[in-house]
Amino acid sequence: MNLSGIIASIGPIVHIAPGGVLNIHGMVITNSILYGWACSALIIVVLVIVAHLVSVKPRGGLIQFIEAGVDFITNLVHGAFDDKSVAERYTPYFVTIFFFILLNNWLGLLPIVGEGIQSNSYPLLRPLTGDLNATFAIGLVTMIVVYWASVKESGGLKKYLEHFFVGSPKNPLFLIIGLLEMVTDSTRVISLSLRLFLNVTIGEIVIAVFSYLGHVLAPISSLPFTLIELFIGALQAYIFTILATMYLAIAVNHAGAYDHQLDEVKSDEIKS
Repeated sequence: MNLSGIIASIGPIVHIAPGGVLNIHGMVITNSILYGWACSALIIVVLVIVAHLVSVKPRGGLIQFIEAGVDFITNLVHGAFDDKSVAERYTPYFVTIFFFILLNNWLGLLPIVGEGIQSNSYPLLRPLTGDLNATFAIGLVTMIVVYWASVKESGGLKKYLEHFFVGSPKNPLFLIIGLLEMVTDSTRVISLSLRLFLNVTIGEIVIAVFSYLGHVLAPISSLPFTLIELFIGALQAYIFTILATMYLAIAVNHAGAYDHQLDEVKSDEIKS
């Protein structure tokens, strides 16, 4: 019996928190981590195979879908940076994080995920992106990459911090605004992780409720919302990727513009 049928018979059940399903030498493996490992292995295998099958001549099916996604994110990243050489360096990461989130969101909609298979009173498998611990880890790693790259491409920590201040930090108003911008910037990990987690979890709840309301017609009653979740899963992967890209691009472009202004000032001084 699939997930929809089980929910229709016993009621809408959604486990928000991950549950431990394995214990390896005292280390508890949760259902979301277990499924995340399985999805990661599948994603790596599929993308490696696709990479070897890509050719100059256009091909259809999954290869065309992956190529379209890569081109889409590549153009997105290149459009965000003034210096295209910088965009080239970080495009692989943004393409990777996009497909990782996208495919994890979609694989989380399979009938075997959730209440369909039980273990220790918990679902054996749970969407990785439906676990706040996992989305926080994804957001944290992404922001570490963004901060590291921002400092590196800006030419040092001092130049990176300058992009928070619209004017001289000696001005009390500019100082307060800059400090507020830094505080806001530090909350980006939380906003990225919560946005992804809540959208996936709310989708689970909606599908579970309409599966229950449909009873024997649960697959039909939940189908429209499952299709909507396919779109939302893609949208959330896009939003996560574009936000991370813009966080890096803003810092790097600001540093580039600042250096350009200094060059102009020095040039004017030489002419005068």
